[in-house]
Amino acid sequence: MRQQFLGALIGAAFGTVFVLVNSGDPLPAPLGWVLRALAVLALAAVIILGVRAGGRPTLEGRPMFGPSYRFIVLGEVVLLFAGFFVLRLLDAPAQANVAWIATIVGLHFVALASAWKTRSILVVGVVLTALGVVGLGLLGSAAEWVPFLSGTLAGVTLLGGSLYGVRRA
Repeated sequence: MRQQFLGALIGAAFGTVFVLVNSGDPLPAPLGWVLRALAVLALAAVIILGVRAGGRPTLEGRPMFGPSYRFIVLGEVVLLFAGFFVLRLLDAPAQANVAWIATIVGLHFVALASAWKTRSILVVGVVLTALGVVGLGLLGSAAEWVPFLSGTLAGVTLLGGSLYGVRRA
């Protein structure tokens, strides 16, 4: 399996989970179900396009999942759990968790864009980070919308980035 396809598949899988889990209230139920169905279709499209692309080389032969990737993922895991701990200490509402996840996953993509010298995922990283930070800012005034903003829209961003990446491969 090509490394770039595997990366797109991981992003699409997480994006689908973000949409499936966060497309509930306060969205109208029919809209939530449409978003979930579209997410599953987008995941299927990533799989189909990735398989059809075959084994073409990517990243000019550089490894995607080398030491820099492992270091970035380790940092991501540490930041996620440290943030969850702090949010719990602050008695933040449950919606804070999805906003924190979007923020850290976004920063993960920003770091990967630098490590992989690939600008295409920088856009995904910046958008995810912004959706997470805005979600954290809404916790006091519109917390019920944070799962949609920082979860569903973050998932749509991941799916869109994955589709873009697998189409370019």
